[in-house]
Amino acid sequence: MDTPNQYCESINLPESLSIRSVSELYSKFTDAFRVHDTITISIPESAEADLSFVQLIESSRRQAKAEGKTFKLSRPASGSVLKVLERAGFIESFDQEDSKFWLHKEV
Repeated sequence: MDTPNQYCESINLPESLSIRSVSELYSKFTDAFRVHDTITISIPESAEADLSFVQLIESSRRQAKAEGKTFKLSRPASGSVLKVLERAGFIESFDQEDSKFWLHKEV
Protein backbone atom coordinates (compact mmCIF):
# COMPACT_ATOMS: atom_id res chain seq x y z
CA MET A 1 0.00 0.00 0.00
CA ASP A 2 1.31 3.44 -0.92
CA THR A 3 1.84 5.98 1.82
CA PRO A 4 2.36 9.73 1.53
CA ASN A 5 6.00 9.19 2.52
CA GLN A 6 6.54 7.32 -0.73
CA TYR A 7 5.46 10.40 -2.66
CA CYS A 8 7.44 13.04 -0.80
CA GLU A 9 11.01 13.24 0.48
CA SER A 10 12.62 15.97 2.57
CA ILE A 11 16.37 16.39 2.34
CA ASN A 12 18.27 18.46 4.89
CA LEU A 13 21.39 19.85 3.25
CA PRO A 14 24.76 20.32 4.94
CA GLU A 15 26.19 23.76 5.68
CA SER A 16 28.88 23.43 3.00
CA LEU A 17 27.22 23.74 -0.40
CA SER A 18 30.15 24.01 -2.76
CA ILE A 19 31.86 22.26 -5.62
CA ARG A 20 33.24 19.75 -3.11
CA SER A 21 29.76 18.58 -2.10
CA VAL A 22 27.96 18.78 -5.45
CA SER A 23 28.61 15.16 -6.45
CA GLU A 24 27.22 13.86 -3.14
CA LEU A 25 24.18 16.14 -3.35
CA TYR A 26 23.56 15.11 -6.94
CA SER A 27 23.51 11.47 -5.85
CA LYS A 28 21.07 12.25 -3.02
CA PHE A 29 18.70 14.07 -5.35
CA THR A 30 18.90 11.37 -8.02
CA ASP A 31 18.25 8.59 -5.51
CA ALA A 32 15.32 10.49 -4.01
CA PHE A 33 13.72 11.08 -7.42
CA ARG A 34 13.85 7.37 -8.21
CA VAL A 35 11.47 6.72 -5.32
CA HIS A 36 9.54 9.97 -4.70
CA ASP A 37 7.48 12.37 -6.77
CA THR A 38 8.20 15.42 -4.63
CA ILE A 39 11.53 16.47 -3.15
CA THR A 40 11.75 19.32 -0.67
CA ILE A 41 15.19 20.52 0.29
CA SER A 42 16.08 22.45 3.42
CA ILE A 43 19.07 24.75 3.24
CA PRO A 44 20.56 25.72 6.61
CA GLU A 45 20.46 29.47 7.24
CA SER A 46 24.19 29.42 7.96
CA ALA A 47 25.01 27.49 4.76
CA GLU A 48 27.94 28.61 2.63
CA ALA A 49 27.14 28.16 -1.05
CA ASP A 50 28.91 28.74 -4.33
CA LEU A 51 27.78 28.92 -7.94
CA SER A 52 28.11 25.15 -8.47
CA PHE A 53 25.38 24.61 -5.87
CA VAL A 54 23.02 27.01 -7.63
CA GLN A 55 23.76 25.25 -10.93
CA LEU A 56 22.99 21.87 -9.36
CA ILE A 57 19.68 23.15 -8.01
CA GLU A 58 18.75 24.65 -11.38
CA SER A 59 19.56 21.42 -13.24
CA SER A 60 17.61 19.42 -10.64
CA ARG A 61 14.60 21.69 -11.14
CA ARG A 62 14.70 21.15 -14.87
CA GLN A 63 15.09 17.39 -14.53
CA ALA A 64 12.20 17.21 -12.07
CA LYS A 65 9.97 19.22 -14.39
CA ALA A 66 10.89 17.01 -17.36
CA GLU A 67 9.92 13.94 -15.35
CA GLY A 68 6.67 15.44 -14.05
CA LYS A 69 8.02 15.63 -10.51
CA THR A 70 8.22 18.46 -7.99
CA PHE A 71 11.43 19.93 -6.59
CA LYS A 72 11.15 22.75 -4.07
CA LEU A 73 12.84 24.65 -1.27
CA SER A 74 11.39 24.45 2.23
CA ARG A 75 11.88 28.22 2.63
CA PRO A 76 13.07 31.11 0.46
CA ALA A 77 16.74 31.40 -0.42
CA SER A 78 18.65 33.54 2.06
CA GLY A 79 22.16 34.24 3.29
CA SER A 80 24.98 32.92 1.14
CA VAL A 81 22.64 31.29 -1.39
CA LEU A 82 20.79 34.55 -1.98
CA LYS A 83 24.11 36.40 -2.36
CA VAL A 84 25.29 33.91 -4.98
CA LEU A 85 22.01 34.34 -6.89
CA GLU A 86 22.44 38.13 -6.77
CA ARG A 87 26.15 38.16 -7.75
CA ALA A 88 25.61 35.75 -10.63
CA GLY A 89 22.77 37.85 -12.04
CA PHE A 90 20.09 35.21 -11.60
CA ILE A 91 17.63 37.38 -9.68
CA GLU A 92 17.60 40.05 -12.37
CA SER A 93 16.57 37.48 -14.95
CA PHE A 94 14.06 35.53 -12.84
CA ASP A 95 10.72 34.76 -14.40
CA GLN A 96 7.60 34.02 -12.31
CA GLU A 97 8.49 30.37 -11.87
CA ASP A 98 12.03 31.21 -10.72
CA SER A 99 10.77 33.81 -8.23
CA LYS A 100 8.29 31.33 -6.84
CA PHE A 101 10.94 28.62 -6.46
CA TRP A 102 13.87 30.61 -5.06
CA LEU A 103 12.10 33.46 -3.24
CA HIS A 104 8.65 31.94 -2.64
CA LYS A 105 7.11 35.00 -4.30
CA GLU A 106 3.77 34.79 -6.02
CA VAL A 107 3.85 37.22 -8.90
